[in-house]
Parts: sequence; structure tokens; C-alpha cells
Amino acid sequence: MRALRALLGLIALAAAVWALMAVFGSPPAEAEIRPFTSSAQCRECHAEVYAEWEASWHSQSYVDPLVRAPDQSNDYANTDCLDCHAPREIFTTGIGERVLPRATRRVEGVDCIACHMLPDGQVAGTIENRAAPCRPVVRVELRRPEYCSGCHNQHGTVNQWTASRFSTGEERTICLDCHMPELQRANGSTGRNHLFLGGHDPGMLRRAVTLAASVQDGVWIAEVENVGAGHNYPTDERSRASDLFWRPVGEESWRWLYRFRNPYRFEVGLPNTELPAGEKVRVEIPDAPAGEPVEVGLFYKLTPVWKDHERPDPEREARLVHGGVFQP
Repeated sequence: MRALRALLGLIALAAAVWALMAVFGSPPAEAEIRPFTSSAQCRECHAEVYAEWEASWHSQSYVDPLVRAPDQSNDYANTDCLDCHAPREIFTTGIGERVLPRATRRVEGVDCIACHMLPDGQVAGTIENRAAPCRPVVRVELRRPEYCSGCHNQHGTVNQWTASRFSTGEERTICLDCHMPELQRANGSTGRNHLFLGGHDPGMLRRAVTLAASVQDGVWIAEVENVGAGHNYPTDERSRASDLFWRPVGEESWRWLYRFRNPYRFEVGLPNTELPAGEKVRVEIPDAPAGEPVEVGLFYKLTPVWKDHERPDPEREARLVHGGVFQP
């Protein structure tokens, strides 16, 4: 009799469990951790995100001909460049720590695996889904500026942000807000743009700074103000520069005026002239008649060296950020 009661109890328990599962559904089965050997594997589930990354300069960071040029990494003879242009997994080397170079799949540059792979083979993300092939788990570190610092603080960019008004209070803006803004994709989902907008993007450059010119006390003065970047302008890469030029209206050749740049360590004697967030530089335009209009242009350059240092040609070798004719 006791055995019969026990059996009936087990049947009742099983029925209750079945009923609960029918109402609430069974928990999703955990997927077996899939070994990831290439970021191309991510395309199967994340086609739109992968397409954004594939078009980004993160994906081209290792193969970029400007990076491999003799006056830059010299085809990575300067091995220090490998650290950031083909980094190992950030969660493995340590958040906020200098990244380390990897020995494989370098052509993928700064890829999905480098940013999202966890030491145990799972993937860091913004949602948790144990049934997905990559078993994403939520890691809030992905949103923090410290996460970008392994590469982007090698020349002080994150420190510059920390010192700016954009790091605190009502104006607080983190790296993702500008460089990975939210967008709605064709499939209806909302996520972060993986184009990683930066110095290659004309719109971002124009939003970072303003340009003005006026006659003050009988002298033409050009003014550049960093109004939108949460760090110095330009920042991060010492190979980047931004130059002010001017010319009389109607003249073809530009005349160099001023350079914004953080020089290499071996360029002894050159000052750091980057423009910090919220600050303004005023530059006198020599030989410009106070009663005549002038044309002023601010150009952004991806490499610091002009082909002809005596006669730089910004229209061919750089990108115009702001420019125009200014009346006295």
C-alpha cells in the first residue's frame, strides 16, 4: 500500500511538472560551445553587423596601405604597431591593459573575436542567449571607455576624454555614443553601428571642430575650436595631423598657416599642438590685407608627411574639414 502511494505521488509530481512546462515552456537547451577560428563565422547569425564591421577601418587595420607604408609601420618591421592592428582578445589580455599582438588571422584586423571573445570560448554581448552558437553573455564592460583604452589610450585619448567636460555631468558622452551610435537595422532590431566612425568619416570631422576668420585690430585672425570631440583634435594616432591653410581669393596655391598634431617621440623639439576638447586656437594670418577677403581651409591628413614639404598640396593629400571665403 505504501509503495502504491509513493508511485501515485511520483505520477502526480510528474503531471505537475508537465503542466508547468506546458504553461511556461521548457528552458532553452544550452548550445555546445562552438570553436571560433575566424570572425567570418559570425556572419551566419549577424549578417548586418558583420557587413558594417567588414566596411569599417577596424577590419582594415592590418591591411591598410597607409599603415604598412615605409614611413609608418614599414610593413610591420615596427612590431609595436602589431599590438593594436591585430590584437589578441581584450578580455584575455585585460581590460585597460595594453593589448598584445596575435599570430594568426591578422588580416581580419580588429575583429569580432578580438572584441567579444571570452577566455572560456563564450562571447560577450548585450543580451544573454544560452541556446545560440556563441552563447552570448552580458558584459557591461563593453560600454565602458576603459574597454577601448587598450589600443586607444596608447597616445592618451581616453585620458583626454577623462579630463574633458564630456566625462561627467549632464554632458557625459561615452565613446560608443559618438563612434558606435545606435541604429535600427533592416531586420527591425536596434543595435550599435559597427562601422566605428572616426577620422575617416567627413561628417564626424566636421562636427568635431569649427572654423572662423575675422579682422581683429586690423589683422586677419583664424580661429579653430574643438566643440564636438570628447578628446583632443586630432587624437590617438601620431600619424594624423590637421593643418590650417589660407590664400587670397582667386589664388590657386594654398599657404600653410598652422598644424595640429602630437609628434613622434623622435621628433625632438616639436610641441604637441593637438586641440583639447572645448578649447580654441587663434592664429594670425600674415601678409593678408585687412581690407580684402581671404579664403581659409582646415584640412585633415591621415599621414603627417607632405610629399613636398616646401609646397604642400592639401587638396590632393588631405581632406577638407571646413573652408570658405571670409569677408573683412
